[in-house]
Amino acid sequence: MVLPVVVVLAVLVGYPLGRGIYLSLTDANEANVGRTIGVNHIPSTYEFVGLDNYWKVLSGQEGHFYGRLGWTVVWTAACVFLHYAIGLGLALLLNRRMRFRALYRVLLILPWAVPAFVATFSWRLMFNEKYGVLNAMLEKLGVGAVDWLGDSTLQKMSAVAVNVWLGVPFMMVAILGGLQSIPAELHEAAEMDGASPWQRFRHVTLPGLRPVSGTVILLGTIWTFNMFQVIYLLIGQGASSESEILVTYSYRLAFQGIRDYAGSATYGILILSLLLVFAVFYRRLLARQEEAR
Repeated sequence: MVLPVVVVLAVLVGYPLGRGIYLSLTDANEANVGRTIGVNHIPSTYEFVGLDNYWKVLSGQEGHFYGRLGWTVVWTAACVFLHYAIGLGLALLLNRRMRFRALYRVLLILPWAVPAFVATFSWRLMFNEKYGVLNAMLEKLGVGAVDWLGDSTLQKMSAVAVNVWLGVPFMMVAILGGLQSIPAELHEAAEMDGASPWQRFRHVTLPGLRPVSGTVILLGTIWTFNMFQVIYLLIGQGASSESEILVTYSYRLAFQGIRDYAGSATYGILILSLLLVFAVFYRRLLARQEEAR
């Protein structure tokens, strides 16, 4: 029973990862990789360069890594914070008894059900400077049209807004499940002891959500750090160097201009390494907090 799983993981994860590590240790690009044109085969001429690619990136010689890393961290932190805060607020509302609660749940889950690329293109149309719904509303209010996807700052704000819209439903559903797993007796006991709503939220709800929160924040961080489709599909070729995150720049290295496969693979391995380090430290932090309780 274990063998099929091992084979699938080896094919889907092991080989691409191994190939990526290998390419990151070479100077492979579009000009020196092997290729077949008709009946003619051109052999590979790229060479092994060791850790030279990593040194160029991490030492700043390549010139793009740290700026994009900074924005990627800000992008991830802002999106995950808003995902969790808004998702928690909506989950608290939906956990209360109200009319049409089931309908509200379905409507709030819809952004998550729509494919991300469809939703992103829809938002891109709404952000259009000439024909977008947002600028049409602003013009009716007497405000001039805004080039949402032209300025680097507005690009960042627009991308965060779209990603928050896409990611909140997942957080809401996960947190709602966590809320429903908290025994009602704890809230009743706290209320009988005279605890205010804020005290019940702080001392009963948040501690009860700790296991769920730890998991969804970790998953949200990994997903958002690698959220390629929102940045690329929303901004596209107009993405400035200031609004690109690491994963979109890695893609651009591999598939645009003179294709730098080695550079793209190097970025990919660095992204993986950063996320692994974060995941390890984050889980250790949660474990220490659990032991300290």
